[in-house]
Amino acid sequence: MISQRYQLYIERTDASRNMARFYAMSIEPNLFGEACLTRRWGRIGTKGQMMTHHFEREKDAVILFLDLLRQKRGKGYGTVLRTQR
Repeated sequence: MISQRYQLYIERTDASRNMARFYAMSIEPNLFGEACLTRRWGRIGTKGQMMTHHFEREKDAVILFLDLLRQKRGKGYGTVLRTQR
């Protein structure tokens, strides 16, 4: 059973390079009680690609989650601040 919900959505944009990318991750339980790390990425405004990793222990999913977050932050991805209109 997952003790805490993990979710992340970050973007990387650079108008001079016509770059507009997103990266999203979440850890959720599947029907068998395993922890599943689901990753989605692609160009902002598209469906993008998806990959799911299955783990017997939540700890292993969290370790990969944090490692991927570190990698993406190092490449310039950041949180998105949106204003309501």
